[in-house]
Amino acid sequence: MTGEAVLTATNVSIEYEVDPPVKAVRNVSLTLNRGEILGLAGESGCGKTTLAYGMNRLLKPPALMTAGEVVFHDRSGEDIDVVALADEELRRFRWDKVSMVFQGAMNSLNPVINIRAQLFDVFTTHRPEMSKRQKQQRSEELLELVGVDPQRLSSFPHELSGGMRQRVMIAMALALDPQVMIMDEPTTALDVVVQRGIIREIMRLREKLGFAVIFITHDLPMLIEISDRIAVMLQGEIVELGTATDVYRRPQHEYTKKLLSSFPSLRGERGDFVRTGTQSVASTLGARGTLEGGAA
Repeated sequence: MTGEAVLTATNVSIEYEVDPPVKAVRNVSLTLNRGEILGLAGESGCGKTTLAYGMNRLLKPPALMTAGEVVFHDRSGEDIDVVALADEELRRFRWDKVSMVFQGAMNSLNPVINIRAQLFDVFTTHRPEMSKRQKQQRSEELLELVGVDPQRLSSFPHELSGGMRQRVMIAMALALDPQVMIMDEPTTALDVVVQRGIIREIMRLREKLGFAVIFITHDLPMLIEISDRIAVMLQGEIVELGTATDVYRRPQHEYTKKLLSSFPSLRGERGDFVRTGTQSVASTLGARGTLEGGAA
């Protein structure tokens, strides 16, 4: 993490234009720095995914961004006003500058097209100058990068395990070497062993390639372990923002304290967290940073 901003959202508000209107995101400001993992935590329905979709211009009616701006700070030095991008400019921007791993890989992959064709489609759309041989070589490199046998390029999504499908989605998100990756609960519906493998892979790739990550989840202990900073959302607002260590050891907002207390200690007596504060989170997670060291 360099401290240099790569994506800035300022006073973003998003509504669902139904009767009556629903204010899903309320005046949210966030800055994502180059190379960092910014965790976005909160209960279901608090606006996490809506905010992420708004920052990437993926909102569909009746959702509408009613206020605010989103600026992408390209490594070339250019500042790109994401909200002002026209359709063709937006098409070029997505996946090239900012990519997204959606929740539920099986719903994101086309079930009737093999993995090779789906990766090739990314290159055909964004890198039309690439030859078929170059596309094949790059596709093989991407699968190897995420720990999937390149022979699986001929496979269809239903022939892959849940973990492999999620790794393929990560490979697609990395295809154009983006500077930011937004990950919307990428380990949902996976068993805990596969979850750990996916998280470890994300950490390794971030370290190797240097992209920044917005990691969306309701699992606050996971974010404490992997994130540089954490933003906690409640009812469409950011109620706490700080380093992972500060959120863990010195939570300021009552909602953050309740989130932490909802994860019981593996060692203490029932209700031990209420008496000992955030100590039980450490019992659940072990030392912060175990993923990087490879220990579980």
